[in-house]
Amino acid sequence: MQYTYFGIGGNNDTIAFINGRAVNDISFFPGFQQLEQEYDTTGYFKTLNSNWGQYNYDTYVLLNPGANPVAAGQKLGAIHRRNQNTDFTKHLVYLLNPLTKIHLYASDGTQQGMMIVRVFFIVAVIVLLIACINYINLITARAMKRSKEISLRKIVGAGKAGLFLQFLSESLLTFLIALVLATGLIFLVMPLYNNISGKNIVFKPWAPDVLAVYGLTMLATLLLAGIYPAITLSSFKPLEAMKGKLSGIGSKGNFRKVLVVVQFSFSIMLITSTIIIGKQLKYIREKNLGYGKENVFSFWMRNIDSHYEAAKAGLLQQPGILGVTESGVDIINSGTGSSDADWDGKRPDQQTFTIGQMPVERNFLEVMGIKLAEGKGFTGTPADSSNFILNETAIKATGIKEPAVGKRFTFHGIKGVIAGVVKDFHFQDMHTQIHPLLIQYDKHWRGKMYVRTTGKDAAKALAAVESLWKKYNAGYHFIYSFLDSEFNDLYKSDMHVGLLFNCFAVLAILISCLGLFGLVTFTAESKVKEIGVRKVLGAGVPHIVSLLSKDFLVLVLVAAAIAFPAAWYGLNSFLQGYAYRTDISWWVFAAAGATTMLVAMITVSFKCVQAALANPVKSLRME
Repeated sequence: MQYTYFGIGGNNDTIAFINGRAVNDISFFPGFQQLEQEYDTTGYFKTLNSNWGQYNYDTYVLLNPGANPVAAGQKLGAIHRRNQNTDFTKHLVYLLNPLTKIHLYASDGTQQGMMIVRVFFIVAVIVLLIACINYINLITARAMKRSKEISLRKIVGAGKAGLFLQFLSESLLTFLIALVLATGLIFLVMPLYNNISGKNIVFKPWAPDVLAVYGLTMLATLLLAGIYPAITLSSFKPLEAMKGKLSGIGSKGNFRKVLVVVQFSFSIMLITSTIIIGKQLKYIREKNLGYGKENVFSFWMRNIDSHYEAAKAGLLQQPGILGVTESGVDIINSGTGSSDADWDGKRPDQQTFTIGQMPVERNFLEVMGIKLAEGKGFTGTPADSSNFILNETAIKATGIKEPAVGKRFTFHGIKGVIAGVVKDFHFQDMHTQIHPLLIQYDKHWRGKMYVRTTGKDAAKALAAVESLWKKYNAGYHFIYSFLDSEFNDLYKSDMHVGLLFNCFAVLAILISCLGLFGLVTFTAESKVKEIGVRKVLGAGVPHIVSLLSKDFLVLVLVAAAIAFPAAWYGLNSFLQGYAYRTDISWWVFAAAGATTMLVAMITVSFKCVQAALANPVKSLRME
């Protein structure tokens, strides 16, 4: 059976049709007869099936085997247009996505979670590549130590193929030992990983997927880090190698330098990404939302809805409660909207747009700290039922000229006027731009109560609300959330990504520095006599440290020059996923480069100073 979830283009909510009838579905299956009973002849929509503008429910459709989802979506769109033939539905599209994709893809097909999966796959490949580069560098750098061994083996009859298999098997053995250690480390760090990522993954090394990853990693490692050293080491010419001349590796180690540049380029890109992601998350947390989310908790009212005025009056008498209001939708993430609007000055050719709908109590703006840019808002009189408040984006979309207050506005058949214009505030997450919004007073559409506290008396306020809850909703648990906590929950995935990037960046720079330390160690060992002669001739420790370290630090600078443009391009693409985003400042690259340079200097200097302080007599006593 193929279950398909689908949504209308440009809207995350959905409507579906089975046997020509509008059908919606929700998670706990209460029956749509209950929704039918909420409609009466006095409302704008007479019946549920005549309400073609309501997209409030996620809908699942079972297609026939072999059915084409695209063709099915086109037929559904045609049915919709026949029943709601407006400018808004003229280009309406139904997009069908299989259930196997809704976890990682949005209803319009955009890659949400899938992009994160791909990014971390690329990062994992980068870390593996850095490790392989280290292995190649160290093996080829220490080739001099094994040159005489290899030459003697060739002289006594060892063939090139035999030597190739020997070195390849050494790489395989190294990989198998690393695999055992890595498996043990995974078991140890899995609880920490689950805590950082917000997942609950159980690691099973015998699972087919894990074994496949092991196999592919082994193959990739042998291809990247095994074959080249094996070919290089088995290609020595014995007579030249006995004299210390190693053909194929390069007397100046240019190939190793290229690899050092590559691995540090990757490390710098990861560090830069870590800084930008952290900067973006901080920007989101600190950005002015246009309303006060601090010290406010909310809950869906259920039966309190029918006793709202009495409940509100009682709560306002409790200590610690500064204000009580309600809204039919969630201010943190509201998705309700309609295109059924008309206004003074609307041009016949003006493009129709969707305007968000937020039914509220009269004091909603005051309690939530939403500022009016024009007008006085609701009046507290019966006229409020036909008074509308629009946000600044809605005024721009309609093209209404200032002053907008007092202009005619019709919404869902209600002929009213614009009573105020509120400054734009965020009623969806930062991935979405602020859309046009209409705020209306509607005592028949209530849902969520918002209680503003003094902060220090929040516990007393919660106790008072819980007592009220038990009075009207004795059969239900009291579930509430503070707005700032609810806001942070919208970006949990982003925060997990940021933390994981921190871990990957630290791991990458650590691996790079281990490789650099190994190369510096080998360089110091290969130049031990040169260092001894220089010290005998009067060279000081700073001169010798500079001699050993300058080439490696230049490589890090070259890596930074390569990494910065690549990092800028990738991060700029990443930030496009946010409608409101931080800027990529020059200091980010400077900080990443300085951090990498500092770590590299510490890594290089430790061994260089050790070599410079060595007794020259010991290095020259055999000469």
